[in-house]
Amino acid sequence: MAMEVELEPMAASIGVSVPVLRFLLCFAATVPLSFLWRIVPGQLPKHLYSAGVGVSLSYLSFGLSSNLHFLILIMIGYSSMLLFRPHCGILTFFLGFSYLIGCHVYYMSGDIWKDGGIDDTGSLMVLTLKIISCSFNYKDGLLKEEEGLREAQRKYRLMKLPSLLEYIGYCLCCGSHFAGPVFEMKDYLDWTEGKGIWSKEAKRPSPSPYLATIRALIQAGFCMAMYLYLSPQFPLSRFSEPIYQEWGFWKRCYYQYMSGFSARWKYYFIWSISEASIIISGLGFSGWTNSSPPKPRWDRAKNVDIIGVEFAKSSVVIPTVWNIQVSTWLRHYVYERLVQTGKKPGFIQLLATQTISAIWHGVYPGYIFFFVQSALMIAGSRVIYRWQQAAAPSMASALVFLNFAYTLVVLNYSSVGFLVLNLNETLAAYRSVYYIGTVLPFLMIILGKVIKPRRPARSKAQKEQ
Repeated sequence: MAMEVELEPMAASIGVSVPVLRFLLCFAATVPLSFLWRIVPGQLPKHLYSAGVGVSLSYLSFGLSSNLHFLILIMIGYSSMLLFRPHCGILTFFLGFSYLIGCHVYYMSGDIWKDGGIDDTGSLMVLTLKIISCSFNYKDGLLKEEEGLREAQRKYRLMKLPSLLEYIGYCLCCGSHFAGPVFEMKDYLDWTEGKGIWSKEAKRPSPSPYLATIRALIQAGFCMAMYLYLSPQFPLSRFSEPIYQEWGFWKRCYYQYMSGFSARWKYYFIWSISEASIIISGLGFSGWTNSSPPKPRWDRAKNVDIIGVEFAKSSVVIPTVWNIQVSTWLRHYVYERLVQTGKKPGFIQLLATQTISAIWHGVYPGYIFFFVQSALMIAGSRVIYRWQQAAAPSMASALVFLNFAYTLVVLNYSSVGFLVLNLNETLAAYRSVYYIGTVLPFLMIILGKVIKPRRPARSKAQKEQ
């Protein structure tokens, strides 16, 4: 109680609630605490440190109940691997998601977040993905090379069961359960044990993380400043005010864009702090570039490419630049596993993946609308891209701009649902701009069925689009 009173003036000065300030302080503490991990000697102490720091920060941020929730998820994942290895992946998937959905329904955290509060549901979301990926990788350890393993399966499969301490350390290390990024158990073990790219026998020693950490912290400061400056000017409450209804079509479109643009800086800030934490620990290191001289890559720590999001030339690239590690998780553990051997993925796999993503975020209609819309958005963008590849150079430039404009309009229209969450408010906002972000994807998909350009020979990089 005394701590609450002491934090009230500071919270009031920056315009947040005391619980949010307490979380932000603990979240910022992950950076120096992750640095200290580097000087902890020995594998066992490192696992103990990872687990102890994670438990302590969770308690200080959310209270005792958070660790009880985390313990239940951890035991779901570990028990499934221990007792039901051949089916532990799918079992952990359904049990983990069921528990997460139950917490979403009970806490309805989206309303808390909208009102400036916070709870541990976001951490439960990250933890759910971690236990599922670990279970799938342990199950994949039973498969043989000739059984058509995908690259990710070969890279991350686990041949033996991690110890319970290793498992808890993986789940909670570096405060990564707060806001990500999601990473693999195999990488965590190699990092802790000094194997692979972290080995002393590697071709090059592990690089210094300090410059990359400073860059991430500067980015975090800039993003917070942008959010504090923009968010009061474009509040979400404006969508339900009479003045919004008095505006014309183009001003409403502009406000939808600016409300989404303003809100994104909050996520950029959070992910920049988590990036700094993972980088300074050393876990974020993911190898060297092929340039001359080689430069270190920190891809494992990266969750967002701000320029890539704001200037995306195609909706197809959005999952590769926004919430990057969760998008990678969805591709490896949902999208690819829904594709039958010998067949190509299609819209059904894309829609199913986006639906899982919506459920993971919460049980609000706004999330469902956003992620179903995003599946349509990507499908429509692919049509424009196919036209672009078949067009003459002079026409191709116009189609590149068309795809950029299409992505800008549909993404920011769709994101209103993600932000306001409520069914009536979402539909009212969509209706105020004549459902333009829904009509355009359907129009592109229909035109794609009618106008079918001859497909030119494409490179491997283009095929991935």
